[in-house]
Amino acid sequence: MVPGCAVGGVFGVLPGIIGTIQATEAVKIILGKGETLSGRLLLFDALTMQFREMKLNRDPKCPICGENPVINKLIDYVEFCGAGVENEPNEIDEEWQISVSELKQKMDSKEKIKIIDVREIPEISICHIAGAEIIPFNSLEFNISKIDQSIPTIIMCRSGVRSADAVKFLHEKGFANVFNLTGGILAWVDEIDPSMPKY
Repeated sequence: MVPGCAVGGVFGVLPGIIGTIQATEAVKIILGKGETLSGRLLLFDALTMQFREMKLNRDPKCPICGENPVINKLIDYVEFCGAGVENEPNEIDEEWQISVSELKQKMDSKEKIKIIDVREIPEISICHIAGAEIIPFNSLEFNISKIDQSIPTIIMCRSGVRSADAVKFLHEKGFANVFNLTGGILAWVDEIDPSMPKY
């Protein structure tokens, strides 16, 4: 349920401050000079501009640095955050795709369809298509009962990647009447409503 920085946002100067400290530590380690933060935890509160330090004792049962480590590789950050990397569209059958212009035609002709937006709430607050139901991707599995299989359902997200995953998932669960909005809200803004903000 933890959103990635692209979704949840980040206080831009903070990574710069912490990154500079990390670079300083790396230089000290390489040169073998000074006192490093090894064994200490440095806490930084940007709102009060205060640093605090905690000394840490080694835990012999630590799964990373203990006597019998069981964690020896990095986690899949994208999977852990559940946000997905939205840079390349997933490959799904063309028959499961719908363009923003086709969606607009369906909406204008009052065709009976349902739009489900699988983005996170902070994203929805930036821009959204009126009338779309919000079911964040991470909670889709628990809200399948809300999807009426008799009505054509268009799944959308920011760029069409999370929604493609959602369409694949729903097809695997037996939903045949669901479609991915190609290009997501970004394509909608570019081609249908340029007045909407992009992020």
